[in-house]
Amino acid sequence: MLRARVALNPASVVAPVSRRTFGSFVEHMGRCVYTGIYEPGHPLADEDGFRTDVLALARELGVTMVRYPGGNFVSGYRWEDGIGPVADRPRRRDLAWRSIETNEVGIDEFAKWAEKADVEIMYAVNLGTRGVQEALDVHEYINHPEGTHLSELRRANGAEKPYGIKLWCLGNELDGPWQTGHKTPEEYGLLAAATARALRSAEPDLELVACGSSSSIMPTFGSWESTLLEHAYDLVDYVSCHAYYEEHDGDLGSFLASAVDMDHFVNSIVATADAVGARLKSKKKINLSFDEWNVWYLSRFQSAPLPKEWEVAPRVIEDQYNVADAVVVGSLLISLLRHSDRVTAACQAQLVNVIAPIMTEPGGPAWRQTIFHPFARTAALAKGDVLRLEIQSPVYATEKYGEAPVIDAVATHDPATGDVVVFAVNRDQERAVEFAVDLTAFGTDLTVAEAWTLTDDDVRAVNTKDDPERVTMQPLTGVALDGGAATLTLPRISWSAIRFTRA
Repeated sequence: MLRARVALNPASVVAPVSRRTFGSFVEHMGRCVYTGIYEPGHPLADEDGFRTDVLALARELGVTMVRYPGGNFVSGYRWEDGIGPVADRPRRRDLAWRSIETNEVGIDEFAKWAEKADVEIMYAVNLGTRGVQEALDVHEYINHPEGTHLSELRRANGAEKPYGIKLWCLGNELDGPWQTGHKTPEEYGLLAAATARALRSAEPDLELVACGSSSSIMPTFGSWESTLLEHAYDLVDYVSCHAYYEEHDGDLGSFLASAVDMDHFVNSIVATADAVGARLKSKKKINLSFDEWNVWYLSRFQSAPLPKEWEVAPRVIEDQYNVADAVVVGSLLISLLRHSDRVTAACQAQLVNVIAPIMTEPGGPAWRQTIFHPFARTAALAKGDVLRLEIQSPVYATEKYGEAPVIDAVATHDPATGDVVVFAVNRDQERAVEFAVDLTAFGTDLTVAEAWTLTDDDVRAVNTKDDPERVTMQPLTGVALDGGAATLTLPRISWSAIRFTRA
């Protein structure tokens, strides 16, 4: 059996766990909104047309924040199309996903859904085809209390109080040539700075997210962030990061090590941002908003182009996730938590149907995909402080990322309760690994409160409408605790969570 070890210390703290790490994403794309969160004719729809089964699953998932309304969609979106009497709202072409947008759901409806789901809204403005004035207009509608044209229009539309949205995205992926309104780094940097300056004049304490690179393979990766921040460093709080991962050509070893690339992405953007800050002689630190991340089989999407006909809510990018995908999602959450000193917001893309942990059928059931489980368990257990770990682990060779550790892990410590939680992934494809965890710095009175793992003899197993519980979390056996020394037996290709508590 392979062996790995780590020692935990409550004094070695990275940062507090940010609850915004457990964000999600609802875009007007495919069936995420229509027949996803919203389906008025469904037997389980509430008085506002929202599916209560999906709401229940979103709460179980532990989502704390949702980015809305896009995504590529936002770069051509006219926010005012989605307010007022629904019967009077225009139907528009959405060029991003080649579909018809009915505008039945807009910011007023989504704010109702967010209140029911108990999530914070991260709102994205259109800086693709629009600009500063439209950003100010939608901000006035959403956040200004009363007494102006647009705030009174919101009140007339049924929302007497402002929505108080604090976190705003300045566009989406404008480094991408596929984006409606694609811009050069210089063009975007100037526009982001101007928009940020205007929004801050309206509400100084907003938190603003500037578009970073849409992936680390973009030719402008790094230079985009540098140019952007030369213009907007003191005006924004976050730079966004987007990354998606998939298994290519049966290379499961590289796929299981996807978090190695996420670590590199984060470290690269932090270094770039800090270098700009140093040049500008600023004491401010720019944080990262990893507001699109997930497993996405992009190659399948690219080989099956968008619908030829213009449809409402077409089935787009409805990936079905297996056990290996879920293990990778769990490992990406480990990476995000590890960087909690700088990654203080993140959104798994997306929430329902579109590369999502939750699936639905129109008029039918909703169910959990495999990737639901590591997200839900991490969101429930990760509390207090993230601890800095130095893991001693065997390594293995990957085609894409070089050597990768077989065992990766992160731990949290909640000073209020004394709980210590270890999240660990075993990337070995054949063998279990004995993982020794030294907890003596926390005393010798800890006990194992719960221990879970996600694994399966068939790493290609999936959950379906007809078999929604094929893959679930299972009790992790083989956990031994003697004083402050814990030994965990981690199955092959697995993601696990173990909570220790005071006796």
